[in-house]
Amino acid sequence: MSGVNHAQLAAFLKSRRDRIRPADVGLTAGPRRRVPGLRREEVAQLAGLSADYYTELERGRGAQPSTQVLAALARALRLNGDARDHLFHLADRRVPPAAHGPAAHVQPALLGLLDRLTTTPAQVITDLHETLVQNPLAAALLGPPPAVRGPEASFVHRWFTDPGARALYPAEDHPHHSRAFVADLQAVAARRGGDTTVERMVAELRHRSEEFAALWATHDVALRRTDHKRIVHPALGIIELDCHTLFSEDGCQRLLWFTAPPGTEGASQLELLSVIGTQDMKRERAH
Repeated sequence: MSGVNHAQLAAFLKSRRDRIRPADVGLTAGPRRRVPGLRREEVAQLAGLSADYYTELERGRGAQPSTQVLAALARALRLNGDARDHLFHLADRRVPPAAHGPAAHVQPALLGLLDRLTTTPAQVITDLHETLVQNPLAAALLGPPPAVRGPEASFVHRWFTDPGARALYPAEDHPHHSRAFVADLQAVAARRGGDTTVERMVAELRHRSEEFAALWATHDVALRRTDHKRIVHPALGIIELDCHTLFSEDGCQRLLWFTAPPGTEGASQLELLSVIGTQDMKRERAH
């Protein structure tokens, strides 16, 4: 590796930003927009970065971006596989594996569908329930991304180790979600066939959670394809929604989207959610 090419990295970021329309990422263009694509602060928001930091990158300044920052920018800018790899090369970072983890590259087919789901909460997660990218309505419904890496990036891991993660659902629904998460993880572990990441997660959860250990011992297996969920929202109360799942061809990633039948209270709450947005939603991301 020969070092960060700051000038070309800056030019590449700006060129990609100019090509994305606000509607592509669920944003409203507005009458006063003066740029052809996204604003710098919008890219920063989508990537979970400060506007000042992203601005420095586009000016060809600053330190070498981390792998996590580059992965977040690739998702925010909707880069395909070749463009994502080019971004990593310009930043003098090793291109990470594409299949799993918080730095995973979102599969183009799922990302293309996500970009078209502008009126319903939707997000792409890995098979270990690590959120890769979400639209603004999903952020408003489920909260911002967790500021963690490693196993804690998985909502399944947090469900059994962090009591605060369970605030997303009413207490009476917790047993159902626990069973569903463990049965889903059983199926993923079998499909991955001895994957060390899964094995470490299972071993840690069996050690730290008696509930997980007992459910794991039942050997129940069921991928979580659809579910009826009651989500506790800090401003709107309990929202009853149907959660649907579309799996990638290799099973490594999933597109989740949330709907409510027309005329129901859930449908009305989703309309209010688009008005409330993400203001003051200081909660963990979940699914």
